[in-house]
Amino acid sequence: MRPWVHLPVKLGLLRQIEAVFSPGDVMLADAFYCNYYLIAALQRLGVDVLFTQNGARITDFRRGEKLGSRDHQVSWPKPKARPDWMSAEDYAALPEQLILREVKVGKKILVTSFLSPRHVSKTALGALFRQRWHVELDLRAIKTTLQMAELSCNTPEMNEKEVWVHFLAYNLIRLLMAQAAQKAAVQPRTLSFKHTLQLWNEWTARRLCPHDASTELLFTLIGQLRVGNRPGRIEPRARKRRPKPYPWLKKPRDQARADIAAYGHA
Repeated sequence: MRPWVHLPVKLGLLRQIEAVFSPGDVMLADAFYCNYYLIAALQRLGVDVLFTQNGARITDFRRGEKLGSRDHQVSWPKPKARPDWMSAEDYAALPEQLILREVKVGKKILVTSFLSPRHVSKTALGALFRQRWHVELDLRAIKTTLQMAELSCNTPEMNEKEVWVHFLAYNLIRLLMAQAAQKAAVQPRTLSFKHTLQLWNEWTARRLCPHDASTELLFTLIGQLRVGNRPGRIEPRARKRRPKPYPWLKKPRDQARADIAAYGHA
């Protein structure tokens, strides 16, 4: 299977960074990205797609060319209305129709440009799309484990630097995981990001010498803990803990303390 790319950005931003794709890439995405214009643009770049079907589009497996059970090839005609963000020249250059494959895997309907069931089966498509969950885990690692959910700088320039520092730290931890996985002869995804971060923090806090024996021991410790295999994992987008019933702090903390000392709590 070819390498895959997932970009959690809005469509307008995605059109501005099409250069990140290379021929042969595969983009995995949810139903928000499943539309004619994006798929046509990606196919023009030589990029294959695997999306979940958009809820606004009806999938009828009785139509199109049947490829198997709940598996068919269909034609998507070009929309008659040109979107406001697209020029007339670009709209005219779009193909009159897209030939795509729609399959039902489990309870999901997937749309893909992999048309041949002999080369890419339904099982393979389902396994490939399940890898999209790693994106959610990677975002959690950056925002929660590395504490980038809230930026602390006061200017856009410094906030941008803070984001890049978090990305640098994230890549360094992933590098340690890759080296440890190679030593343990396992896939890097089977190792724990948080476990690696905790080990590295302890390692640097103790100022252990980075000689060969010490590094080998670090890689061994990283490779000992494996994450659980949880296929088809589903998590609710909701907070588990209730927020405390306090108002927002809308004044400097020193001033708020002085007010409490003078007048008491509200």
